[in-house]
Amino acid sequence: MNFFEIVNAHLSSLTNNEQALFDYVVKNMNQIKNQSIREVASETYVSTATFLRFVKKLGFVGFSEFTTVIKYTLLNNDQTEEKPSPFTVAQTDYREEYLKNITESVRVVPISKLHEITQRLSMHPKLYFFAKGISKHATDYINYLYTMAGFEVIFPIDHDYRVAARQHLTADDLVFVLTYNGTDGEFLELMNQLISGQTRPFMISITEPDNNTIQNLSDINLYIFSDAVKVNQTDISSRISTIALMELILYQYIEDYGGRDFNLVKRNQ
Repeated sequence: MNFFEIVNAHLSSLTNNEQALFDYVVKNMNQIKNQSIREVASETYVSTATFLRFVKKLGFVGFSEFTTVIKYTLLNNDQTEEKPSPFTVAQTDYREEYLKNITESVRVVPISKLHEITQRLSMHPKLYFFAKGISKHATDYINYLYTMAGFEVIFPIDHDYRVAARQHLTADDLVFVLTYNGTDGEFLELMNQLISGQTRPFMISITEPDNNTIQNLSDINLYIFSDAVKVNQTDISSRISTIALMELILYQYIEDYGGRDFNLVKRNQ
């Protein structure tokens, strides 16, 4: 009885307002599990009747079952002490969880956000990719992908380069912050500097699903699910979901604007 297994079949039918409610639930599950429907409705600025209809649309009989499944899901995920969020769990049988993480990361992306991003890409802005650690290695491929698609991409690969790149950002640029850690100090400093500057670019982040500061500073936030995996005390947790979302954005762009910008050849295997 997993929360995401229950709701996955219903996510495509959510309206924009319901998708916003779902995003709130995902990011605040630890809090919601102990709240009443009145409290949750109040914090999401909807009536209790509206929130109950939303709960039923997700596949639950009522609010009680909704919170019970959330508690059960969090309990099953809370098997390790070294866990930065309720969505990062250690696995010994990794295969099924690996596939679920990719699927869930893609399914929860609202189509409205994809179109908003592709509309901005259609203006051919200069793209800045900010990533470090294990996410930096995933971004190497993303950099290649977008460069080959014809975009001008700046991917500063070390700290000094990232600091220097800040000075060249303009309001016409599009910034992607690709980090699972939604409280990374360097990127928080970067985003705060950009927000307070006179040439503020549009910022998109891909982070963990917890309610986090980088997410709140972004114009658009997408989130990924990932299980914690370490080898010899080194983090090798998958960032394939980050790649999947960035590929999804590019393929949505090709669908929306391919007739104008691409000589697209799609082969069905």
